[in-house]
Amino acid sequence: WRVTIELSAPQWYHPRPREFACGRATGNPFLTAAGPWSRSLTRFEGNTNLNPTTAMRPLVRILGQILGGLVVVVLLGLASVQVFSTNRLAKTFEISDSSPPIPSDSASVARGRHLVRAITRCVECHGEDLGGRVVVERPSVGRITARNLTTGIGGWGTTLSDAAIVEAIRHAVSPTGRALALMPARGYWHLSDNDVAAIVAYVRSVPPVDRDLPLTSYSFRGRTLLVTGRLDDMFDARAIDHKARREPAPAPDTTEAYGRYLANIGGCTWCHGSDLAGKPIPLALPDGPISTNITPASLGSWSESDFFRAMREGIRPDGRALDTTYMAVRYLRELTDLELRALWKFLRSLPPQNRS
Repeated sequence: WRVTIELSAPQWYHPRPREFACGRATGNPFLTAAGPWSRSLTRFEGNTNLNPTTAMRPLVRILGQILGGLVVVVLLGLASVQVFSTNRLAKTFEISDSSPPIPSDSASVARGRHLVRAITRCVECHGEDLGGRVVVERPSVGRITARNLTTGIGGWGTTLSDAAIVEAIRHAVSPTGRALALMPARGYWHLSDNDVAAIVAYVRSVPPVDRDLPLTSYSFRGRTLLVTGRLDDMFDARAIDHKARREPAPAPDTTEAYGRYLANIGGCTWCHGSDLAGKPIPLALPDGPISTNITPASLGSWSESDFFRAMREGIRPDGRALDTTYMAVRYLRELTDLELRALWKFLRSLPPQNRS
């Protein structure tokens, strides 16, 4: 474009028009003289001899450099999240826990079935047939799969040793030593040798199930949460002292000690927290509800019969229903009277916690 500018000067200067091409004067020194100039646009005309993009090239170059820099930053961020999350998932743990001998008698298998269904409730994630299922599948985390534990197609029963199953239960680690997601081993770590052996005996006894499931995988947001530690509560292997000494389990009885044992291996402390005053539910991370305070501060007005009704029917004393999405009443109702009385005695012995 060619722009003609008329420069109005003091009386002792003669006004004369000059032309500017692309914003630069065409060479008359008069235009650069000092003086109180005032500029007014007098004529604007097209010049077909000039390229319209010439004046835009510096701006386009700068914008291109900015855009290129942003792309590099985004790619570096994506690569960093991928690398650091993969490194966290690849961390391995050394386990020195001895594996007890696995029985095969019918009494041990029956005890294992009761544990798997009513107390440790392995069936909640792995299914009633232990054939596995996808436990979590959502954009905020990704997909978490509880594996097929049978000897059918897609099952791990044919490849896992007894010791590997025990380590997965008590320490939440895979046969390669990596942490398993959503394996409540902070509670299962307390399982006695007899009880963990009974569980393995029952797992070995179930019929094969043909179910080939997709592997656990994490979305980009899930990997970001892994890097920032927001999903650490899903990996019990990171919270366990794998070399700690395990105390002998108390004998089954209506005692506070046996109730504490059941609360640990039954997942009460996993969902409700070590003090049972409520915490974010691991299965619902990162945006799920908070579990209920079940210390005497919250259950102070409950009776033993109220507790029995809540555990077997899912109904509170005020008539409201428990949230069975996380409170598996369909399995808890299989607890024996002795087990429920021991649990109730343990809960009543806790110090009240007023945390909402």
